[in-house]
Amino acid sequence: MKIVVLDYGMGNLHSVTSTLRYLGVDEIIISAKYDDIKKADKLILPGVGAFGKAMDRIRSQQIDIMLKEVVQYGKKPLLGICLGMQLLGLSSTEDGVNAGLGFINGKVLRFNEENLAIPHVGFNQVFSHPNSKLYRGLDKASDFYFTHSYRMTSEVNINQSMCNYGSDFIASFEVDNIVGVQFHPELSQQNGLKLLKNFIDLL
Repeated sequence: MKIVVLDYGMGNLHSVTSTLRYLGVDEIIISAKYDDIKKADKLILPGVGAFGKAMDRIRSQQIDIMLKEVVQYGKKPLLGICLGMQLLGLSSTEDGVNAGLGFINGKVLRFNEENLAIPHVGFNQVFSHPNSKLYRGLDKASDFYFTHSYRMTSEVNINQSMCNYGSDFIASFEVDNIVGVQFHPELSQQNGLKLLKNFIDLL
């Protein structure tokens, strides 16, 4: 099993790769090179920081073009984590309206409830979709670690699992070979390890 963790300069690469190594992944490569992406069995798109800046870096390295080929058309499994999940959607309102990769019919908006501490930080319950592969073997309501100020919304079914912080928001989605989680599985203890193991084994 070869997993490429995509490096565009804004990801929590060390914690993700350390967790994959702990789970026994044979080969883990941090890269944004076409040959590595093409030869990988699976891809992980991490992310910490601002949406617009991340998309600028992704476009400048032509990672968007590579992912369209190998993920959208080639159906290679891809997991987006935190900002990486948001980048898979249509757009974000962070620092103006910025277009995303457009792989998922979802838009990213800031939490806007009054008297709500922003960012949303800490463990919170995720209620998994009944057809989920990511949460297989986990309780219907399981705790994961979040740190974010923006959330994804969608007007269509994207096999979403939900969390509540002021109101319900999409904690994760699973659409064919493309999955995303708003939380950090690599920081979510045993539940996070199980979810990543499911991505490795089941998708």
